Amino acid sequence: MFYRLRLIKYQVPMKIGDKLLKILEKTYAPSSSISRKFERYDITIVTDEEGNPHLLYIGNRSENGLIKGNRFTRTLLKDKEGKVIKDHWDNLGKI
Repeated sequence: MFYRLRLIKYQVPMKIGDKLLKILEKTYAPSSSISRKFERYDITIVTDEEGNPHLLYIGNRSENGLIKGNRFTRTLLKDKEGKVIKDHWDNLGKI
């Protein structure tokens, strides 16, 4: 008896590495969009009113300027004194 093995290809979600986290920990101009190159990827960082990155698009930029790749959002919670309670990035999938 022969059995056919069917291989299922699972996609592992992209994670943010330490090098990219160092870029995302910086404070930028408030309410702006920063486009740059990171290793072999194009990235766009969108900041909030305080200049903290809260949206990240990473992938390859097409001719019309849009990035085809992954989208990440940041959860950043602070208490009344400004101390960080929670800070993490969530992968929202492909765009």
